[in-house]
Amino acid sequence: MKGQRHDRVDSEYRKEISSVISGALKNKEPELKGIISVTGADVSPDFKTAKVFVSVLGKNKEEENRIFRIIEENAGFVRHELSLVMRSRTVPQLTFVRDGSMEYGSKMDALFSGLHKED
Repeated sequence: MKGQRHDRVDSEYRKEISSVISGALKNKEPELKGIISVTGADVSPDFKTAKVFVSVLGKNKEEENRIFRIIEENAGFVRHELSLVMRSRTVPQLTFVRDGSMEYGSKMDALFSGLHKED
């Protein structure tokens, strides 16, 4: 069971990882284009590992897959940048997980727009 402190830690990691990806990682990897959103972070109670949920929206599936691979390959870089910002003894090992919620949301928007056009 998670407590309020753990929820704050998850939120802080989500915010900082998002900042690192949109700043330092985009400067390092100019191929990162499209909309990249860190939708959540789940840090383990011992702070050794963290699952980071990332949603990628690009021009096509191929570009989205390429962007996500770049993020996965640079997990160590993101972790290093976090160690410079976070005030904790250890920075967890990051595992990036693809979150399809943005893709699902845009698909639903398109379906609803299609319904309104038929009326």
